[in-house]
Amino acid sequence: KIMKIENVEIVELNAENWFDCCELEVSEEQKEYIEPNAISISQSKFETTLKPYAIYAEEKVVGFLMYNSVQEELDGYWVYRIMVDKQFQGKGIGKAATKLMMAEMTKSLNAQKIIVGYHPKNLGAHNLYASLGFIDNGDRFGKEMAVIKEVTTD
Repeated sequence: KIMKIENVEIVELNAENWFDCCELEVSEEQKEYIEPNAISISQSKFETTLKPYAIYAEEKVVGFLMYNSVQEELDGYWVYRIMVDKQFQGKGIGKAATKLMMAEMTKSLNAQKIIVGYHPKNLGAHNLYASLGFIDNGDRFGKEMAVIKEVTTD
């Protein structure tokens, strides 16, 4: 199952791409905000509702994302991880991949509400989600803020 925008696509994690995902890294200043992909992939083996994907740009694995396929807090579907390797950041790959992921969640889960939690100091995440229309209604969970995207299906 592959979804594509321009040269960016997301592919469900599989035997061919999982190890490449484990080798990806965020920049030093982002490390405090996100778990290593190997941890996320391990988590998905035990929490089987989590859906991990590799992000490809021009046929190369450049990022990783994961969302939960069951509703949680705030009656929405939560995005658990989105990361793009430090060498490929700043090219719009994260934004394209997030759009693809939201389309997949809307299609496969009939998601009406998509929610992302991130640390308020994580400005990269903040700018990305704001640009995609996620709204901060003041919801806070521990150290994280949660932003919400209401998906309208026309």
